[in-house]
Amino acid sequence: MARQQPIRFPADFLWGAVVSAHQTEGGNHNQWSVWELENARSLAAQASYQYGDLEHWHSIERQAKSPDNYVSAKAVDHYHQYQHDFDLVKRLHMNALRFSVEWSRLQPEKDAWNVDEMQHYKEYVAALKQRGLEPIVTLFHITLPVWFVEMGGFEKRRNVRYFVDFAEKVISELGPAIQFVITMHEPDEYVRQSYLIGRWPPQDQSRSRAFRVLNNLALAHNRVAELLHAQSGRYKVSVAKNSAYIYPGDDAWLTVRASAAIQYIHDDYFLQKVMKTCDFIGVNYHGSQRIYGYRVHNDNKEISDLGNDLHPDHLAHALERLSERYKKPILVTESGIADATDRRRKWWLMQSIIAMQQALSSGVELIGYLHGGLLDSFEWDKGFWPRYGLYEVDRKSMKRSARPSAAWLSKVIKSLRGI
Repeated sequence: MARQQPIRFPADFLWGAVVSAHQTEGGNHNQWSVWELENARSLAAQASYQYGDLEHWHSIERQAKSPDNYVSAKAVDHYHQYQHDFDLVKRLHMNALRFSVEWSRLQPEKDAWNVDEMQHYKEYVAALKQRGLEPIVTLFHITLPVWFVEMGGFEKRRNVRYFVDFAEKVISELGPAIQFVITMHEPDEYVRQSYLIGRWPPQDQSRSRAFRVLNNLALAHNRVAELLHAQSGRYKVSVAKNSAYIYPGDDAWLTVRASAAIQYIHDDYFLQKVMKTCDFIGVNYHGSQRIYGYRVHNDNKEISDLGNDLHPDHLAHALERLSERYKKPILVTESGIADATDRRRKWWLMQSIIAMQQALSSGVELIGYLHGGLLDSFEWDKGFWPRYGLYEVDRKSMKRSARPSAAWLSKVIKSLRGI
């Protein structure tokens, strides 16, 4: 019996990594940087309660209990070291980088644009292109200008126009180098954390506001996508949607119905509002959820440093479901795990690649995989202790060091790309 050849990735497949402005640049002033300074002490005081049950608590306790951990400050200085960081991407034999532009840098006041900061991002994109890296720009990645928040932010429908104006300005200034545009990063996770759980600013636990903001974000995406499509057919626009594979743990009626309902709420409620204006589906994948009854009961055989259940193999099921439902190409816009010791990252990557090959063999039109993240960075309300990077960062010296998983991935990508 002839041995079956492994499924090959398309020749133009995008292999890349992810950085975001606030998490890596340093020196930003926005609604999140203001909130950090106001809440760093309380976040540090809550650390034992929040993370004390983690298996590696002893190794993060000192950092997690320090208020400095929750202030982004210089972050990992990507703003000044981006040229070097792009060289690190090339060492991995990648051909793409997803990044975000910081709205508060470019438009520090409602009626003022910062020409120098716009030039910075122009040079940033040019440096990517010079290295043969496809720039994938994200316009809204959790942070907002202070002036926009003071006007009510996305809670008010009339404010959507400011985001549309910002998007139009940025894309027109960055010019023809930009093809892939992600309007927003995990919009429903932003709403969940900010308006339901109340962990992120503005820490407003209100279902009515959450519903309003989520719908306004969908409107904002649609208007930006329509604007860009009207300007040029070259733009490929989507959102980076945090997707999960939700599956029943048994065949009980309640379990099956509940898992379907949870899947709809988690993925499809928002996607249905924006899919007509999306050229592809942007998928952020970090895991799956197994349902018994109407509750999540994961097996937790493998967990991340954050205690999250890990099932990279389920990426195939998530991609197949989305492809079958929406009939659009898919770009994995972020996928990775918090793993400071690098014990599980190689396994995660290997299983993710196998899962993508399975999805391709099932007919999924998969256009790329972007690892989140390129560097260790500032992980929002958790601060710096979760480590997602292919490159470890010493925040005192800002030295970048490739983890063993990065070296392994570099060889695999080189082989898969045939270079």
